[in-house]
Amino acid sequence: MSESQPTADKPGGPTPATSSLDRFFRISERGSTYGREIRGGFATFFTMAYILVLNPIILGSAKDKFGDTLDPVQLTTVTALVAAVMTVIMGVGGNLPLALAAGLGINAVVAFQIAPLMSWDDAMGLVVLEGLLICVLVVTGLREAVMHAIPQQLKQAISVGIGLFIAFIGFVDAGFVTRIPDAANTTVPVQLGGTGSLSGWPILVFCLGVLLTIGLLARKVKGAILISIVVMTAVALVINAIADIKSWGLTTPEWPDKLVDTPDFGLLGEFSLFGAFGETTVITVVLLVFTLVLSDFFDTMGTVVGVSAEAGLLDEQGKVPHLGRVLLIDGAAAVAGGAASSSSATSYIESAAGVGEGARTGFANLVTGGLFALALFFTPLLTIVPLQAAAPALVAVGFLMMTQVRHIDWDKYEIAIPAFLTIAVMPFTYSITNGIGAGFVAYVLIKTVLGKAKEVHWLLWGTSALFLVYFAIDPIEQLLGVK
Repeated sequence: MSESQPTADKPGGPTPATSSLDRFFRISERGSTYGREIRGGFATFFTMAYILVLNPIILGSAKDKFGDTLDPVQLTTVTALVAAVMTVIMGVGGNLPLALAAGLGINAVVAFQIAPLMSWDDAMGLVVLEGLLICVLVVTGLREAVMHAIPQQLKQAISVGIGLFIAFIGFVDAGFVTRIPDAANTTVPVQLGGTGSLSGWPILVFCLGVLLTIGLLARKVKGAILISIVVMTAVALVINAIADIKSWGLTTPEWPDKLVDTPDFGLLGEFSLFGAFGETTVITVVLLVFTLVLSDFFDTMGTVVGVSAEAGLLDEQGKVPHLGRVLLIDGAAAVAGGAASSSSATSYIESAAGVGEGARTGFANLVTGGLFALALFFTPLLTIVPLQAAAPALVAVGFLMMTQVRHIDWDKYEIAIPAFLTIAVMPFTYSITNGIGAGFVAYVLIKTVLGKAKEVHWLLWGTSALFLVYFAIDPIEQLLGVK
């Protein structure tokens, strides 16, 4: 085996550690090298650096109940700060190549569903409460027990679904797939490119990036994913300098006017833990916290299982190493995100890009976290990578995670149908949580119909019931008079 195989190949047998750092992170034991970990850390950062631009846009574009908005510059600072600190903590405490940052989807709920009902301080206080509740679930062992109660093949289906989901994210972020503006008047919800066909230099950069990435992967070139990101960023810089393109999206590949910018920490600590109870009804607060907890709980579960499986770190029972610590750190990240007003921070599925590059330990997180820390001062420089250059990595990783579909017994309908729904619903609804919920409910239902209800772990019964509430939250709110 070469030093690095940027594929789903699992690490070889353990080799003797060469230093105390090696022993602490178990780098050699997991068949990795410092080179792989460093490349993996860079790859993960570049595939999720968009959050430094996107999170301020989402939170900064919304107004609270009193018409106040959050400062985009301050939001950029706290987004980078929380990502840096919690990613490093996950690397040191959990020893998994799993980076954390403000969660997409959750930040939209905070911005457009919660903030309009209260002040920003109160909204971020609910995020802190959500994180504290998740930590309690971890300490009591409930969160870990739920993960262990899931059948192995359903866990593999979660990984496959995430693979398709992350590939879809790559296609959408690059503009290769777009929503049809008048989708209500057509049976086709999405289309190729922006007009039904591929056009423009940005799309060309993405397509060339995909071809370069898969070519390097097939050749088993060291650092394939990272090489592709760097090369296509350089190509994008040249193209943009010549053509002066205005349609790159969130990040435009152009050399910044200044390389260093002073961070503004003005949003740190701006939250009110129980202020929401004075702005709206208790029922509304409970339902809002429930929505945040359920989304964060199962998004993280799917991400941890998917990334760990791709890295070959699951044991024979399909368990994640040091799972309790990993889940506690993830819960603490939600608290940190609320306390910093950057919204709930959570584990990022884009970490799979680093795993695809060879990362197998938390050492990669030191690199990713370090880059986020540098972004506090060098944001103008580190955000020149356009999504079109980073997205090919997500498509390639989607393929790598998809290969686990071979482990599912498709002749056994009691697991095949829930597995299918898990896999299909994730990309089709753009939500890991929705896919897991559909799979859980289907699994419990089919087992019951077949007279095998006793085979279902009681925790799956409980979580399936919660998912039924989650899916029916709108009529429930109407019945309770919340809407």
